[in-house]
Amino acid sequence: MSADEKFGRLAAELAGDGVVVKPVFGKQGLMHGGKSLGCRFGPGVALRLGAGTEEHTRALALDGAELFDPSGRHRPMKDWVVVPAAYATQWYDLALAARSRLG
Repeated sequence: MSADEKFGRLAAELAGDGVVVKPVFGKQGLMHGGKSLGCRFGPGVALRLGAGTEEHTRALALDGAELFDPSGRHRPMKDWVVVPAAYATQWYDLALAARSRLG
């Protein structure tokens, strides 16, 4: 399954939780209540997990994960983590954690 298909599956699973697909940083994004919680990025997904949270720490520990730098100018966003497609089985739980932090 391609990364696009994995993202599509994630979006479909989150639809029941009030998450919609809309552009975020010029990419396919995940929004809840008008706030962004994630987006496709390269072969993975970037999720707004909140710096210092358990989920943020756990996501960053995954092989290949990194802070999200949408501009590519070495200015990563401290609250966002890019989770590689190899860990797509964890995307849903991490996305739920991101959604819960939106308030």
